[in-house]
Order: sequence, then C-alpha cells, then structure tokens
Amino acid sequence: MLTLKRRAGIPIQIVFSTTIFISMLILAGILTAGSYFYARSSLIAQAGHSAKQASFILEQKIEQVARTATLSLEMLEYDVITRYRSQQQRLTRLPMLAHILNANPVLSAAYIGYQDGDFFLLRALRNPQTKQHLSAPPNAAYLMQSIERNTEGAMTLDHWEFFDASLTSLGTLATPDNDHFDPRERPWYQSAQQQTGVIQTHPYAFYTTGHIGTSFAIYNGKQAVVGVDAAIDDLSDYMQSLINHEGAQIALINESQALMGIGDPHVTLVEETALARPRLKHLSELHNSALNALLEISDAASPKLQAFTADEQSWYGLHLKIDSFAGQRWTLLYAIPTQQLLTPIQTNLIRQLLLALSVIGILIFLGILAGRAIAKPLRTLSREVGALTSFNFNRTIEVSSSIKEINELSSLTDQMAATIYSFQAITHELAHDPDLNSMLQKVTKHLIDLTSARAGAVYLYNDEPRQMELATQSNIQLEPIIQCSGNDWDALEKDIQKALNSQQQQLYLTPLIDRDETILGVLMLQLPKSNANVSDSFHQFIKEVSGAAATAISTQRQFESQQALLDGIIRLLADAIDAKSPYTSAHCERVPKLAEMIVQAAIKNQQGEWASFSMDATKLREFRIAAWLHDCGKITSPVHVVDKATKLETIYNRIHEIRTRFEVLWRDAEITYLEGRLQGQPEDQLEHAKQQTQQQLQEDFAFLARLNIGAESTSADDLERLEQVAKIPWRRHFSRRIGLSQDEQQLLPDTPEVLPCEDYLLDDKPEHIEEWGAHRPPVEPDAADNQWGFNMTLPKRAFNKGERHNLRVSRGTLTEEERFIIKDHMVQTYKMLSSLPFPKELSNIPDIASNHHETLDGTGYPRGLNREQLSMPDRMLAVADVFEALTARDRPYKTGKTLSESLKILAFMVKRNHLDGTVFRLFIEHKVYQDYAQNYLNPEQIDAVDTQQLLRWAGLDTTGG
Repeated sequence: MLTLKRRAGIPIQIVFSTTIFISMLILAGILTAGSYFYARSSLIAQAGHSAKQASFILEQKIEQVARTATLSLEMLEYDVITRYRSQQQRLTRLPMLAHILNANPVLSAAYIGYQDGDFFLLRALRNPQTKQHLSAPPNAAYLMQSIERNTEGAMTLDHWEFFDASLTSLGTLATPDNDHFDPRERPWYQSAQQQTGVIQTHPYAFYTTGHIGTSFAIYNGKQAVVGVDAAIDDLSDYMQSLINHEGAQIALINESQALMGIGDPHVTLVEETALARPRLKHLSELHNSALNALLEISDAASPKLQAFTADEQSWYGLHLKIDSFAGQRWTLLYAIPTQQLLTPIQTNLIRQLLLALSVIGILIFLGILAGRAIAKPLRTLSREVGALTSFNFNRTIEVSSSIKEINELSSLTDQMAATIYSFQAITHELAHDPDLNSMLQKVTKHLIDLTSARAGAVYLYNDEPRQMELATQSNIQLEPIIQCSGNDWDALEKDIQKALNSQQQQLYLTPLIDRDETILGVLMLQLPKSNANVSDSFHQFIKEVSGAAATAISTQRQFESQQALLDGIIRLLADAIDAKSPYTSAHCERVPKLAEMIVQAAIKNQQGEWASFSMDATKLREFRIAAWLHDCGKITSPVHVVDKATKLETIYNRIHEIRTRFEVLWRDAEITYLEGRLQGQPEDQLEHAKQQTQQQLQEDFAFLARLNIGAESTSADDLERLEQVAKIPWRRHFSRRIGLSQDEQQLLPDTPEVLPCEDYLLDDKPEHIEEWGAHRPPVEPDAADNQWGFNMTLPKRAFNKGERHNLRVSRGTLTEEERFIIKDHMVQTYKMLSSLPFPKELSNIPDIASNHHETLDGTGYPRGLNREQLSMPDRMLAVADVFEALTARDRPYKTGKTLSESLKILAFMVKRNHLDGTVFRLFIEHKVYQDYAQNYLNPEQIDAVDTQQLLRWAGLDTTGG
C-alpha cells in the first residue's frame, strides 16, 4: 500500500500568534511609515520654504541697493561738478562726493564722465583687503582718479591720489598703464546716453578693488554722465547666515553661471587673471559637486526640493529665480545633504519602532494562549483525517469542540470521506479509459454499486437521424434504439418513458449535457422500490456525475473530430498537390501507404536490428501525417517545371516556335529559287540548291526535335551540331517588343530595335534570363536569414529559358535552375511545417516530412544531414519515396520501371551510402515491395526479383540479420 508523505507544517498556535504578530507589525509599520513620511515631507517642505524666504530677502536687499544708487544719482545729476572743466575745480566738490559715499555704505564709488573724455572718480576704501590691493596708506579712506584730455582728445592728465577721512591728501598712486581708458567708450556711459533715466550694468568685479558690484549711471542731458558703483559683497555674508543645516550649500549665480554670492566663507568670488584684471568666478570652478549637480537637474522650475545624487551622496535641492540688477534673472542654488536634513525624523522613527515592538510582544503572548485552546481539537481532527491516508474512506470521523467551526469541519470531513470513495472509481474511468463504450459500462456499474440501484444503462443521442442509441446496460434489457420527436430534454424524456413504459419500474433519468448545453444522451438507473422519493442531494450527486460523464463524452468526441479534421485537411492538401499535375497524381497518396507498410514490417519483425524498434499509436500517427505531408512544399512549385516533358517546354513546348522558323527558312529557299528563275539563272542549278537546302532543314529540325525529347544522353557531337544549327540566320520583320506584359518588357534590353533584322535560328536572349534580385532564397549556409539550417547551392540565376541553354541539357529535360526549383519544394516543406504549432507528440513531423531527400553521406538536401542526424522514420520515408518515384507509371519524362529495375537502383543507392541498408534489407526480405506492387503497379512491371543479388549489389551481408 502506498504510504503518503506527511508534511510537517506549522502548529496552529504558532500560526495564530504569528498572524497577530504580522498583523500588528503591519499596522505598526503603516503607522510608523505614515508618521515618518509625513514628518519627512513636512521637513522637506520647511527647508524649501526657508530657501524661498531667503530668495525673497535677497531680492529685497538687491532692490535696496538699486534704490539707494538711484537716489544718489538724482543728487549728483545736477551738481556743478558736471560743468567743471579742470581737476582743480572738481577737487572743490570732493566733500560732496564723500558725503554721498558716507551716507550710502552700499555705494563704493561716485564718478563723472565728460563729453570731452575727462573722467573724475572718488572711491571709498572701506575694506583692508582693498587697501592692501591698492598699496594704500593705512589711514586712507578714499582714492581719487582724475583724467583730462586736450582739445585734440589726447590724455594730458591721469592722476590717482589717496585721501583720509577728512579729505587730507596722503599722496599719489603710481599711475597705471591706463592710456586706453576713455569713459565715453565704457558701457555705462554709452547706455546712459542712449536711454532715458537711470541705467544699470550687469554685475562685474571692479578693476581697482576686486569687489563685486554694478554700475548705475544717468545722462544729465548736457555734457556729462554721472555714475555710482554699488558693491554687493555683503550678499555672501548674508547668505552664510541663511544656512541652518550642517553641510548645506547655497550660491547665487547669474545667467552665465558667474558667482554673485556664496554661503561658504572660505570661497572668494573674484579671481585675478593673468592680465591682473579681476573677473568673477564661475560655479564650475568651485569643484562643488553638489551645486554643480543641482544645476544640471532638468526640472529647474520645480517649486519643491528635489532629490539628487552627487559624489555618491544623497542630497535635496532647488533652484529659485531672483529678479536682480538691470532686469537680470539670477538663480539661487540651495542644496542640503539628505542625512543632515532627515536626522531628527530618523531618531524619532527608532523610538516609535521600539514602542511598537514592545506592544507586539505582549500581543504575541496572548495569541499563543488563544492558539492552544483552538489547536487541541484540531490536532484530534488532524489525526482522524490522517487516518484516511490508509484509503479507508468508510471510517466515521467525529470530533467535539466548543468552537462551532471545528465541529462543522469534523462533520464535513466525514461526508468528504464517503464522497471521495464514491467518486474515486468513477473519475478514474472517466479520465483514463480511451474507449467510450467501455468507459460508460464501467461508470454505470460503479453508479449501480454506489446508489444500490438494481440496474442501469446509458443512451447516446444521435442528431441524425434523431434517435437514442443504447451504448451500455447492466442487469436490464432495453430497446437498442428509441426514436425521438425533438432534441430538447422534455421531448426526449417523454419519448424515452413512452418507449420503456413496460420496463420502467422506478427508472431514474438524468440527461448528459455538455458545456454548451447540448444533450448528448441520458443516464438511467433502476432504483430500489424503497427509494420512491429521492432527495435533493441525490439529484445533485447524479447531476454532477452525469456532468462529468458528459464532459468526458464531449471531450472524446471533440478529440476524435479534431483528429478527423486534421486528417481531412492533410488529405485535402495532398490531393491538391497531386491534382496540380496528372503526371504526379496519387504520389502523395501512395508514398504514405508504402511508408506505413515498411513501418508495420519493422514492428512485426522484432529480430536482429529491429528487435528494439517500436512505434506506439501516437508515433505511428506522427509518421503517417509526416508521410502525407512529405511533398506539401510542391504546392509552391510551378507545374510547368514539375511536369516538364521536353527541354524546350515552359508553359508550352517551344519546339513549335522553332518549327515556324524552319518553315520561314523553307519558304526562303523557295523564294530564292523563284527569284533565280526570273533572273534567268540555270534551272537545274537552282533546283539542286533548293532541294539541298530544304533537305538540310528537314535533317536539322529532326535533330532538334530528337534533342528536345531528352530521352538519351547528349553527346559532344550533338552539342557541336546544336551550335552550328543555332547560328543559322533568318530574317525577322515583326517587332518583338509589342504585345508583351510589363514583366516581359522589363526583361528586354535597352538597345533600339531596327527592322527588318536578322535573328539566329536558336538563341539565348537577355529576356530569357531571370536574375535572383531581391528574391534570392535563404538556402545557402552563410545566408543571413537562413534560420532553418539549409545547406544548398544556388544556381547563378533564378531561371534561364534560353533555347540553346535548355537544349544543351545533357540528361533529362531539366536545367540546373529548374532542378533547384524542384529541390526547393523540400525547402518550402520544412518552412511551412516548422511554422505550424504542432503539439509535442507531433513535433517531429517537420523533420520526418522534409528529410526524405537527405542522404546518409550528407550530400542530400535541403540541410545536408548525415547518418547520425537522420532518424529511422526519416530513412524509411526516403526508401518509400524513391521506390514510388521509380515505379510510378504516370511521369512525363519516363515510363514506370519494373520491380527488378527499381530495386536494383535502390541497391546501388544503398551501396553509395544514399539510402539506409537496414531499411532496404527489411524492404527486400519481408517482400514489402511485392505487397505494394500487387496493389499499385501494372502487371507488366511485376517481374522476377533476385533478393540475394540485390543484397550483394547493395554491399549487405546476404546471410540475413
């Protein structure tokens, strides 16, 4: 008895406690995760809000600088200094300029550019670095610069002088090389003259101080442009105060990514160039990977912090656009490391998790106690159910528990044991018995035993001619056929009751209905008299059994119908191939029959080499289908090539065209004779020449006609004579370019046609040749799209209908191109069949069907397989195909050979390692050829066969095996 493997499983108290644990863990995880993600999003939003607030304050600060500069310019615009023409006069206004700079700390310089090129500037020296940069005295508070030009525009004065806070001179500064400086050429001067009101320049690094700032200027409408420089260095200091997270990065850049401010106190914004001219640093020069990565984020307009990665570190950051000087759009970059931003939430998350785990631990303990109370009766029930593994389904299972569901489970398990026992035998028969009548007989017997019925029977409904036919019966005699008036259940039930009225005796009827509600038949049980009233559960049970039986019947019928349909389609395809040509008709029918005769002989032999050979019904069906489809590729083969009976035949025999040309030459000889008579030439000479010419024409045409038949091998003398005859000229007066299809027109050469012209009696013209072009078949082993493993040699051209080319065929009627077309049917067979979704048990059909032209030595086609690659079914089908072709009496190019001739050819093909010797010996010694000949060969083809001689020719051992 089979011992079932028991699975260990998990105790229910563990399942119960684990369920509580997992549920609480999920709940705690959801709550904690929700809290975490809410706090995280809030913190990120707060950081983004802080960055936006910083950008707003920066905008206000920049606006304040612009407003201060504008007010200062309005004071300076109308001052008398704009009308002074010498340095001495202008020096008198130094207190006014110093007052403007002292009153507005954001202004670093005030200056006037005159129309004659003069320039006067006072710059405040507030920064120690600036003083050091200019080599100014320690107590210097101002730097004055004055430039004067003469009437010719040449610079006559370039004076730099330091002053203290009380405007006392502290000495001069060595004048830099400043000959090129002309205020009129400066952007601030030119912009002020071209515009009305105050103009602002783009921020830049001031030449004298290296500070970052912008210039404000205004044209007074007369002879001067006044301006001030506003420094914005304190933006960086203010930005440093905005950083409220460790590791945060903040920078302010303009449109060209030049730095306007930076939150890092160790970074300077200005860099001295090689020419000692300061310039603003660009963001890319800081080597700050976080800010540079943030700048490259595609969604620069996003109002929220965005996550990004820099140097394998996770960051959050955002871009903020800021309105600045001169209508520029600056960008505030703000980046903060994810770790520093989220540290407070992560600490809080750990606290929440520890609290949740403590609560879960308490609940697990309570779950274990509750699980024990449930597990005890379930273990008892488990032991009872485990006893069913001994296949004793008649035992009573009864477990008592305070839990209702466990008691119900015990009762249902007891009912299940009885039901399993009942269905066990029935389902086995429904699933495994392939014979419909046998299956119904066994199911009926099991139902009789199960229901304690006295008898039972099954009728199957036949829609044509609308009657019930008895399929099986037990312990009762019933009518074999019941005529029916309809096909619905009410009508059928009445017809059955009427026909079996004398034998009813408590007959219980239930229909056999398949999935689409079609009535397949009726199940009858003769119940005991004590069961006059059957219960609903009995009805349901019989309905389920009848439904399973109906499904089995329907499935088997569908399977048989599908097999019949597949066989019919295969036969239809084979018949269609045979019907293409009267010469090959019945080939696709005879080969499968002969092949199956060989297989049956091998199955019956079971000796020697065939001792281990077998084919079950599935494999035999696979082989039979492959044999029927072995030439399905011929459906693509042109009939005029397959049936080519003469060398000049295409759609028709072109010997008729050549005969017409000979007729033309015959008449030319007559005309030459008559013209000679009219010219007075000797009649006897003319008559002799005419007869000689016409006699030669008769002989030449007879030669070509014989050559066209292809019954004999073409000799070298024949080929030489063919070339001589082919070169005989004849005169053509009619165009060969009209009345043609588009395809024919495309084959003609482009050379002009001049009529009349001389043509050769036979010729290979350009229009006779068809190139492969884009239709080159993928059969060569190195072809890029050869996915099937074909290994064939392509002829140079797709087709050649040349007259000389075709007549030069040395044996038979087919040219090299036509022989490839014939072979191509194997290529098409394999491609067609390998594309079909055959079930696994029929998966070898493409190989068997397409391998019968392969040879054991690997020289066959289409894939060049060898002995090791060819299965025994492949070799059997190859022998059957060759033998049928040799003996066929309906081929256009030959007559059917006799048995001895055909078998001799087979023997030498075995000798050359083309056909399998084992199959050939079986074919000979079991006289399969003789059984085939009795049914399919003409009596005159059946002659005596020397089997021993055949085996010797084949190189096989004649002692048997």
